[in-house]
Amino acid sequence: MGFTTGFSQLGGVTLTSAVLYLTISLHTQNRMTQAALLRQQRQVLADFYEPKKPEPEPTYREVPVGLAEMAKDRWNRSLEEGVQRVYNTDWRRVREDAEDRVSVILQRIRESK
Repeated sequence: MGFTTGFSQLGGVTLTSAVLYLTISLHTQNRMTQAALLRQQRQVLADFYEPKKPEPEPTYREVPVGLAEMAKDRWNRSLEEGVQRVYNTDWRRVREDAEDRVSVILQRIRESK
């Protein structure tokens, strides 16, 4: 009788500890879930009532340029200056100056004959 009684007591202790462990584990998981939900709700309320801090402006990274890039920049700058010069030129005045020079040259040729 003592042998079977020891197994039944051991079985009772095992069953009791398993139920106790599962109960405590379930209680811990429930508390962690509730804490996560409370943190989430607090964050939602804080975002609703408190203004958000502005994000800092992104900083621009300066990369040293190589020789090819410097040559390209110089070429583009000179091309741009040439286009601006053509665009800003008064072509009527250029034509009148050329006509005046040609007429002076023709007049000198006539006088030399």
